[in-house]
Amino acid sequence: MTIAPHFDAATAFDVTPEGDDYTTVCSVIAHLTDHYRAQPTLEDIGRAIGRDPLELQKTFTRWAGLSPKAFLQAVTLDHAKRLLGQERLPLLDASFELGLSGPGRLHDLFVTHEAMSPGEWKTQGRGLEIRYGFFPSQFGRALLMATDRGLCGLGFSDAAGDEAALSDMTQRWPEAHFIADEPALSPYAARIFDPARWRAEEPLRVVLIGTDFQVRVWEQLLDIPLGGLSTYSDIACKIGAPKASRAVGAAVGRNPVSFVVPCHRAIGKSGALTGYHWGLTRKRAMLGWEAAQL
Repeated sequence: MTIAPHFDAATAFDVTPEGDDYTTVCSVIAHLTDHYRAQPTLEDIGRAIGRDPLELQKTFTRWAGLSPKAFLQAVTLDHAKRLLGQERLPLLDASFELGLSGPGRLHDLFVTHEAMSPGEWKTQGRGLEIRYGFFPSQFGRALLMATDRGLCGLGFSDAAGDEAALSDMTQRWPEAHFIADEPALSPYAARIFDPARWRAEEPLRVVLIGTDFQVRVWEQLLDIPLGGLSTYSDIACKIGAPKASRAVGAAVGRNPVSFVVPCHRAIGKSGALTGYHWGLTRKRAMLGWEAAQL
């Protein structure tokens, strides 16, 4: 989702400028484009342009096809990509520049994690018991997997089907013993997809199963907060391998715990969203949903 910083309201709609509705829409766009740092509410916008907030909401949504809040999210995300990508600002500076109170406001799921040892990983899951179940989510039908130590897998099955998604995930640890057990995974699903249950005092336990290099990349992904983005090259630098951007991209693509370990927040150096193992449309949906949480 990209909106040019200098948004031209006059060319935004295939309509003839006439009446108060058009004036209202243009005024909202101009206000949000110029004042996105203030993250104005619907009431703020109404006061600024002299319109009733509820009528403003209906008019803008009818004409633009999205709400004023969604338009503000798009503008903010566009600037975030510029600040973190082209201008390479530190996260704290970018947070303030975007009108957010800082990384604390951007913070993601409160996750505590551990990595299996290289020796455990080399056995390809031998002796490991992994339970799994399928659940609805904001981003499609989700496949969750967990050991007795915590969540170890999260994928999506609505595009290719449950069997294909399960095969995709199980082949990562071919020697493990897999058990269908939806009741055991239900508590994970309830917490992961409900922001009201993201609490520091009750951290979500995640087990990372991969090579040493992959785990280091995934740990860096956990440091990208809600609303933030990071380039593959930045991640490569942070793990001490500045020339390994391509290998970082491959490790990001092999992340077994989608969404919780936010590989969807990794982007190309140009600011392009690039690919996503579970589909680029889903990646856009995740970023848009996260923007709404702010």
